Amino acid sequence: MSVIEIEGLTKRYGDLVAVDDLSLDVAEGEVFGFLGPNGAGKTTTIRTLLGMQSPTAGRVSVLGADTTVESERLDALARTGYLPAHPSFDGQATGREVLDLHKSLKGGSRRDTMLDLFDPPLDRRIRAYSTGNVQKLGIVQAFMHDPDVVVMDEPTSGLDPLLQERFNEFLRDERERGVTVLFSSHVLSEVRRVCDRVAIIREGRLVAIEDVEALLDRSGKLVRATVIGDLPADAFDLPGVADLSRRNVDGATQVSFTFSGDVDALVDELDRYSLRELDVEEAPLEDVFLQFYGGEASA
Repeated sequence: MSVIEIEGLTKRYGDLVAVDDLSLDVAEGEVFGFLGPNGAGKTTTIRTLLGMQSPTAGRVSVLGADTTVESERLDALARTGYLPAHPSFDGQATGREVLDLHKSLKGGSRRDTMLDLFDPPLDRRIRAYSTGNVQKLGIVQAFMHDPDVVVMDEPTSGLDPLLQERFNEFLRDERERGVTVLFSSHVLSEVRRVCDRVAIIREGRLVAIEDVEALLDRSGKLVRATVIGDLPADAFDLPGVADLSRRNVDGATQVSFTFSGDVDALVDELDRYSLRELDVEEAPLEDVFLQFYGGEASA
């Protein structure tokens, strides 16, 4: 069953096309990553999905409800958690007052559990919060009413590495509970840890949608080898070898490359040489991103 459905979504602002004929769906109990650099159309898609703005064309739904129709949207959003890219709360209020307000609007059955995990300073005024504390408070409010589906925009922004890992563990637990999660990100390491599938968006258009493992297969393996002596000019001239580099160090040649070809052919090639060291590991998921964005990957 698809909990989130986006079909042919287009959003224009005058002559600017922010989202262009985008279609994807998120299954019940799935953690789905929505990837792209800043300006790719991720936030526009999320805001349109949640009924904060109207689509120019296309259809969106959450939990079977058309979120462009107010009477349907309200019921669906009562069962939905939302964390925007830059959570904003009343600076004069304390964290406790903010959560009390959200509890009065949508409930708070998991409030204590969330506070144990993320622990924002409840009795401090929001204006004195750090960016990380605002993010922690935002995470608590997004999950404290025990939603069936949660939509998040750059959820770990501002969190230190320990809290990022705690959040990732929490998301994995939520998936086990059957919660459906859609979150946008340009941090590929966290996507790799928690997502079942990912969609990659570029300039408002869907570039790819795949299982995380399929993306890892696409990136191949990162091979580093130290070979005793010099290498012939045609060394490692194999299908599937990319970004080959070599340098001579202390009577040996160090080579590195990514490899997505036939493993037997690579083994045969390595067997031609006297190896001092060999290291083979998964290529970074960032390499896949670079295939789609080139120099824009760091944007």
